[in-house]
Amino acid sequence: MLKNFTLPEDFWENIEIDGEDLDHLNSHLLEVETPLTPNALVAELVPARIQREKETAQANRAKAGKSYLPKDRYEVGEKLVFHAFDSALGEVTGSRAAKAGAGDPFDVIEVVFPDGHKREFAMGLEHHRLNEPMKTDETDPLTSPDHVISEYGSMLEDKLAAELQENEDFVYIAGRWFPKALIVDVNIGNLNLAEAVLDMHEGGPIPTESLLKEVGLPEGVNPKLAEFSLDMALQDDKRFDEVGPAGEVAWFLRRVEPQEVLETPLFLRHEQSDYERDLLTEEMINLETLVDDELSPVEGLGEELDEIEVRLIFPHWQVGSLPLTSRMLRFFPTAYESPRIRFMLVDGQSGDKFPGWVVRLEKYVYGLKDWYRERGMMPGSYVKVRRGENPGEVVVDFAAHRANKEWVRTALVGADGGVVYAMLKQPVFTTFDERMMVFMPSEFETLEARWTKGTRRPFEETIVNTMRELAKLNPQSHVHVTELYSAVNLIRRTPPGPIMALLNSRPWFVHVGDLHYRVEGAGEGQD
Repeated sequence: MLKNFTLPEDFWENIEIDGEDLDHLNSHLLEVETPLTPNALVAELVPARIQREKETAQANRAKAGKSYLPKDRYEVGEKLVFHAFDSALGEVTGSRAAKAGAGDPFDVIEVVFPDGHKREFAMGLEHHRLNEPMKTDETDPLTSPDHVISEYGSMLEDKLAAELQENEDFVYIAGRWFPKALIVDVNIGNLNLAEAVLDMHEGGPIPTESLLKEVGLPEGVNPKLAEFSLDMALQDDKRFDEVGPAGEVAWFLRRVEPQEVLETPLFLRHEQSDYERDLLTEEMINLETLVDDELSPVEGLGEELDEIEVRLIFPHWQVGSLPLTSRMLRFFPTAYESPRIRFMLVDGQSGDKFPGWVVRLEKYVYGLKDWYRERGMMPGSYVKVRRGENPGEVVVDFAAHRANKEWVRTALVGADGGVVYAMLKQPVFTTFDERMMVFMPSEFETLEARWTKGTRRPFEETIVNTMRELAKLNPQSHVHVTELYSAVNLIRRTPPGPIMALLNSRPWFVHVGDLHYRVEGAGEGQD
C-alpha cells in the first residue's frame, strides 16, 4: 500500500510560524477585506499549513527520483523509487507478460533492491490505488484541522500574535488583525469631529459604527474596513480611550474619564512587600481565600456562583471601589487589551443605573462611592454582586441591618493621623462582618496625610501598634487575624499574606488558637 501523508507527533507543538504562513494570511485578509480575530486567523492558517506540508512531502518524493506507478511502463536498467517501501530505490532487471486473467491486462517487472532482495511489480496497469496521488491519512488527528484547532488553538494564537506583532504589514486593534496596506486614511479633521461628537455625549462611550456616521470618511469603503481604520486612528490619538468589553469597541474622551480610573487612587496603592509564603499555615491560606483580597496570589476561580458577597475594607470603601479578584472577574466585563472598561452598575434595591469602570490591570472596579454613602456602607459591610439582566450591566446589592444602632468597633482619628479604637453604639444600616467592621465617624484629611509616603511608618511597627490598640477592646487581649487585616488597611494598603507571615516570624506575636494572636514583649524600638 502507498504510505499516506501524516505529520510528526510533535509537529504542532514545535511549529514555527514562517513567512509563507504570513503571506497566506495577508492574501486572505486582502481578499475578504474584513479584520479577523486571532481565532479566525488560526482557523485559516491550520488547513493551509497542512496542505503546504503535504505538497512539500510530494515534492520531496519527486526529488528522490522517478516514482513507481503501476500504470507506467519501464525499461530494464531504470531505477525507481518505491514509496510504499519507505521510498526505497530499486532497479528494473527484467519484465514479462502477466498471466491472463480477469481484469485489465498488464505486464510484470522484476526489481532488485540494494540489499539483494528481488520483488515483482505490475506494469501498464491503469486501475490501481498506487496510481492515485498522495492522500492524507484520515486516521491521523494531526492532519485534522478541527482536532488541531481544538487541541493547539490557544498555543497557535499566541505564536501567531508574536509573529504578527513583529511584522510591519499587519495592524491590530480591539482583538482583530488587518493588513496595513488597506487602511483608509483618517485625517485630523475626522478625529476632531469624533471628539466633538463624544463631547456632545458627555464623553461617551460611543461605538465606532456610530462615530463613522459623523466623521465623514470616503463613501464606498467596505464598512468593516472603515471601522477598523477609524479604530486605528482613534487608538493612536491620546484624546481617545477604547473602553468597550471584549468583542465590542466603544470610545470615550480620556479627559472626561474619572481621575480615579486614569490613575490608581492613593488608598489603593500598594508597595509590594517580600514575605515568605511558606510561613502561612493551611488555616491562614483558607482565610486568605475567604477574605478574597485582589492583591493576594489566590489561585483558581473556585465554585461558580450566581451571586457573591464582598467584605469591604477601608481603602475600597473610601475610594468607592470593589476588588477585582478571580471570583469577581466572572461578573464584570473584560477586554482583550483595553486597560479600562466602561459599563453600567445597577442598584439591586431601586434599579437605578450609574456608570462603573473596570480598571483591569490594577484589579479594581470604580464608581461606587456615592452608592456606598447613600446606602450607609462601612468598612466590613457586605456588598452583593451579581450579573444584570442586560449585557454590560452588573447588579450591586446589600441586606439591610435590622437594628438601628449597634455596638461596633469605631475608629477615631487624631489630629496627627493616629487611629485609636473604641466600642461605641453607632447607626448601622447594612449587614456586616463583625471582625472587619470599622465605623468611620471622623473626617479623613488627617488620615489621608498618614497615607502619604513621607509619613508612613514601618510595616512591623504598624502591625504592633494596631494589635495593641485592638487588644484593648478584648478582655483576653487577643486579636483575630481578620480584625488586624481590616484595621491595618485603615493606615496602609496591604493584603493579609504579609501580615500573617509576620505574625508567624516574630517571637513576640503569640498564637493563642483559631488565628487569634496577642503581642508580648515587642520593644518600643520595633520598626
